[in-house]
Amino acid sequence: MKTVIIYFSESGKTKAVAKTLSKNLDTDLIEVRDLKNRNGFVGKVFSSIDAFRESKTNTVPSRVDLQNYGLIYFGTPTWAGNATPAIITIIDKCDLRGKDIVLFATMNSSGGRSAINRMKEKVESRGARVVETFTIKTKDKSVEKVGEDSENIAKLLDLSLYNY
Repeated sequence: MKTVIIYFSESGKTKAVAKTLSKNLDTDLIEVRDLKNRNGFVGKVFSSIDAFRESKTNTVPSRVDLQNYGLIYFGTPTWAGNATPAIITIIDKCDLRGKDIVLFATMNSSGGRSAINRMKEKVESRGARVVETFTIKTKDKSVEKVGEDSENIAKLLDLSLYNY
């Protein structure tokens, strides 16, 4: 069995976390793209509403085959204290029975823990076991600094311990 990191990133900071972890832990990497236009002030407002309501969205890929993976990371930025619609949509389409899961969220200041808790409920209801979670504050940090923070968290939590 292999390990995969599935993530959505808008600003590039969640992507930095995912890429750093993938490089350090030697995993496959899948970026989820949201096909809904979420640009501008109005787009941000409706994005927060969609995240709060757990509205589904069209994504690329539309679903992910996890048959060959034993450990799956799901990563998301935090919008209004919630996981993004793209990640919620993908989670809801995955067969997670018997899978081990690591959840992570990036955030400007707060809300990451509530996003993690909701994702945890969703993956556990789909038959998975959450083995680790973490959040990373990204406000006013460069993509490089976020990558460094990701390396430090991977070492602190000994994430390599879970690798397949």
